[in-house]
This record gives sequence, structure tokens and C-alpha cells, in this order.
Amino acid sequence: MVDIARSSDVVRKKKIRRALYGGAALLVIILITVGVSRLKPAAPSVDRATVWIDTVKKGSMIRQVRGSGTLVPEEIRWIPATTQGRVEKILLRPGANVTPDTVILELTNPELRQSVMDAQLGFGSAQAAYQNRKAELESQLLNQESDAANIEATFKQAALTLEANEQLYKDGLVSELQVKGFRGQVDELKNRLAIARKRLAIATEGVKSQLAPQMAEVDQRRANYELRVRQLDDLKVKAGMP
Repeated sequence: MVDIARSSDVVRKKKIRRALYGGAALLVIILITVGVSRLKPAAPSVDRATVWIDTVKKGSMIRQVRGSGTLVPEEIRWIPATTQGRVEKILLRPGANVTPDTVILELTNPELRQSVMDAQLGFGSAQAAYQNRKAELESQLLNQESDAANIEATFKQAALTLEANEQLYKDGLVSELQVKGFRGQVDELKNRLAIARKRLAIATEGVKSQLAPQMAEVDQRRANYELRVRQLDDLKVKAGMP
């Protein structure tokens, strides 16, 4: 037999046809792959006896979960004690519901308690000293007021006596020397009254300045006592402490 040579056109068309078939097959495979990847997973099958079919209703859904383990807080907050002391009583444990004023634990500090008592005694002593000094100054002031009042009364009486004797002198019933004597008494009492009033005014104004040191001592003792009381109260560690 003699082989007949194929023309180049036939060979080329055959190659093109094979290429088209291959491309079409590849395109079909790609489309199938994409379609399968986009499919949603099939719902799992369950036994009909294990489900409860009903109409959907709006409301709360309670889910109870049980398990063993230890609860761990998401955030731990350290509450420092502002006063040193030894832990005497733990009232609450981690996880308890608290408010800012809830007492968590109590500390004890015998030295602080003694200092509170000492501060209280010092405050009371300063108050007593202030009251005693105030009473003393008020008594002195009353004495000066009494002296000024007596001098004023004597001065008024002497002025009346002088006025009467001046009239008698005009009538020729008393001598001029007697009138001068009464006038001298009036002038002397007038000066004494002016001095007494001036002293009384100075004493009145000086009461406040003389009480200032005692008042400062009282304020200092009060501040110290209140500080010790706050420190004693801080032995009760509260949840809201900064």
C-alpha cells in the first residue's frame, strides 16, 4: 500500500478541533467547581422524635449551662488600706456584690487607738484652757466696766455738788475757796473717767487678740483629733476606697 500524504490544511484543522474540545472540557470543569463551591452545606438530619416543631414567638430564651471549674474575674482591683494595721476580720470574699460603702475587712492597730484617745484628751484640754482664759478676760473686763461706772457716778454727783455750790456762791452763802475745791474734784473725776473709759475700750479690743493663741491651740488639737479619727475609721477597708 502506498501512504497518501495529508495536506497541511487538514492537519491544522484537526489540531484546532482538538484544542477547542480541550478548552471546552476545561471550561466545563471550572464552572462545575465554582458552582459546587457556592453551594450551602446541607442541613444536618435529625430524628423527628427529638425536635419540637412550633410557631416562632417573640420572648426571652433561657439557656442553662452547667459545668465544673473555678470562676475567674475579668478584672482584679486592688484596694489599698490608708492606715497600717493587722487584719482582724475578713467580712467578704472575692466575687461578692458590694457598694462603695461596703466594708470588706477590718484591721486593728492598738497604737492608733491609743493615739486617738491622746488626741481627744489634748483637744479637750485645749478647749478647757481656752474657756478658762476667756472667763478670766471677761471677768477683768467686767471689773473695769464696774470701775468706770463707779467713777462716772461719782463724777456726776460731784458735778451736781459743784453746780449747787456755785449757786450758793452767787448768793454769798459759801466762799470762793469752797467752790474751787468742788471744781477741782469735778476736774479730777472727769480725767479719771476718761482714763477708765479708754482702758475699758483697750481691754475690750484686746480680748480677741489675747484669746487668739488659745484658739489656735484648740484648732490644732481639733485637726489632729479629727485626723486620728479618720485614720481609725479607715481601719475598716471599704470597697470604694481610692
